[in-house]
Amino acid sequence: MLLEKYTNLNLDNQLCFAVYACSREITKSYRPLLEELDITYPQYLVLLVLWEHERLTVKEIGNHLLLDSGTLTPMLKRMEQANLIHRIHDTEDERKRYIILSDFGKSLQEKATCIPKEMAPKFGLTFKEYTELLNMLTKVTNNLLDK
Repeated sequence: MLLEKYTNLNLDNQLCFAVYACSREITKSYRPLLEELDITYPQYLVLLVLWEHERLTVKEIGNHLLLDSGTLTPMLKRMEQANLIHRIHDTEDERKRYIILSDFGKSLQEKATCIPKEMAPKFGLTFKEYTELLNMLTKVTNNLLDK
């Protein structure tokens, strides 16, 4: 019976659509909070990674965010133009670029601390449900990455 549910082509039975629709709504819910900081949702994700790590290569950021350099590079250029980050060349390998936060990018971290607090109640989940969902989505993502 479970396999029938997986293979039924009814939209309501498709995990892919549920995750897609949920992702769109979550991103839309973040938008007003991020507009106050004058950043986009993808830029917020880059900043989250950089607030956690002092200095990363483009490839390392891509690994954290599951994005390729072709997607990241134009966004990082815009972030540099907005004075959120600096892109610096490695002294030993000129082809390698490190991404570091600018002072302005660092200052946004304190302003952004309210975002998770404001978003959490919108999910309508208990802390236990939130943790379980996060773990399940991480498991699905990791399973798909292993394929």
